[in-house]
Amino acid sequence: MPSDEHFEGELYRVLEAFGKRFEIRYGFYEDFERGNSEPIPIYPDFANEPQYTPDGSPFVTQMQDMCPHAKFKAEGLTDECCGNCSHFRAGNELIGRCVCPSNRATKEII
Repeated sequence: MPSDEHFEGELYRVLEAFGKRFEIRYGFYEDFERGNSEPIPIYPDFANEPQYTPDGSPFVTQMQDMCPHAKFKAEGLTDECCGNCSHFRAGNELIGRCVCPSNRATKEII
């Protein structure tokens, strides 16, 4: 019988979004979570380590905090995460890209 337990650093899956591959591994977002819970899939921290699509659009995750240029995509939304922004374009799972002109890379990404 397969185990549902995972260990920190174990590969969750490899995702491809907008021409780039991302390894998603099990881990913890905060140190205090160790010992209190099981590891969960950890998505890239694009806010602190920006990455861009070939056309200069920044990668974002649905759950990361909105930037100052954000615009809610629907009335009544209050959760200030990129997934609720009209500039968010979904990619694969929780990874997407921001199409806001103010957030594009200043030069072409190779």
